[in-house]
Amino acid sequence: MIKTTILKHLSLFTLCTMISLPFSASADVLPSPPVIDAKAWLLMSYESGQVIASFKENEPLAPASLTKIMTSYVVGKEINAGHINNDDLVIISENAWGKKFPGSSKMFLNIGDNVTVDQLNKGVIISSGNDATVALAEHVAGHQAAFIEMMNRQAEVIGMQNTYFTNPHGLDADEQFTTAYDMAILTRALIKDLPVMYGLFKEKSFTFQDIKQGNRNGLLWDTTLNVDGVKTGHTSKAGYSLVSSAEQSGQRFIAVVMGTKSTGTRRSESKKLLTWGFRFYQDLTPTFDGKELEPVKVWYGSPSKVSVELGDGGVITVPRRQRKNLEHKVFYNSNLEAPISKGAQVGKIEWYLDEEILIVQPILALEDVVEAPWYGAAVDTVWRPISQWFSTQNWEPKK
Repeated sequence: MIKTTILKHLSLFTLCTMISLPFSASADVLPSPPVIDAKAWLLMSYESGQVIASFKENEPLAPASLTKIMTSYVVGKEINAGHINNDDLVIISENAWGKKFPGSSKMFLNIGDNVTVDQLNKGVIISSGNDATVALAEHVAGHQAAFIEMMNRQAEVIGMQNTYFTNPHGLDADEQFTTAYDMAILTRALIKDLPVMYGLFKEKSFTFQDIKQGNRNGLLWDTTLNVDGVKTGHTSKAGYSLVSSAEQSGQRFIAVVMGTKSTGTRRSESKKLLTWGFRFYQDLTPTFDGKELEPVKVWYGSPSKVSVELGDGGVITVPRRQRKNLEHKVFYNSNLEAPISKGAQVGKIEWYLDEEILIVQPILALEDVVEAPWYGAAVDTVWRPISQWFSTQNWEPKK
């Protein structure tokens, strides 16, 4: 099932003028997304944040080592804030001892080792070291419980509404869960907010104390895709999962595949999603085709109408074959009253595809409008009720 993430609507405005400009009445057939063998999966455009295709994307599942994406995100934010540094030396405690994690991925840390934050970051991201996550958690927050609070607080801040962490490494725990959608949100934030940290996710190997370990993300070796991250995960409860991201010709997609049956399956299913996305979808910034926006009436104002401009609405992601079917409608607020400040929103443009809103662009005032002298206001006092008598759209915008 193909889904698009509908960006939050701006406040409802009175429909004073509405323009609908379809580019084409016909719709080209869009191939269905590939069949994906996983408990849950999702494909998201990085630029627009739209979900292009998904299955059970909001179903809570065990995160396994996908948890380490959040661990790295918290550590990266602390580095950027100047609270810790990459060259800080961390003394490995018994809690972070590699032998505490038998049968699981680790960096092979020993009690008393002096290890830099940079080395531990690579141990988490490249080697998926459970011991390294504990060492970083203790260095950042003093103890694991405090670090876990930081993880959950960051999850709230970036909008992960169906995620809860109980440890920094992702080993199975009854109350720990996330969703494919939340993992895509987290990955998008990581790429945007921490580009230097994200650069570590494409490294193919890391050596610590003469032990060389390869990155478990098999797509990094795929020559048909420019995959540069992000993280694998596996436990008996979670199955085999992979969050991946690739960029081609300035366009980036994020794929999340959770709960597959093997390392090969998570790799192949992720590749299917990324390949399909690049083949059939494109990001674009909607334009108004040079149409002049009309000045908007301002009651009791001087001047009585305000010139306007189109604000930034961001990027939308559309099927390549259906770009010509994009439509838009222009709305103006017919209940504007002076004073109006330059830059205030006085209307909006809604962009549609197949009657579904993809994005909303604000229409902004180009100048200040002050209150009119008494005689100008008197004219509007008489005329406004008459105008509204003939209008069926008089709704005030929500505050």
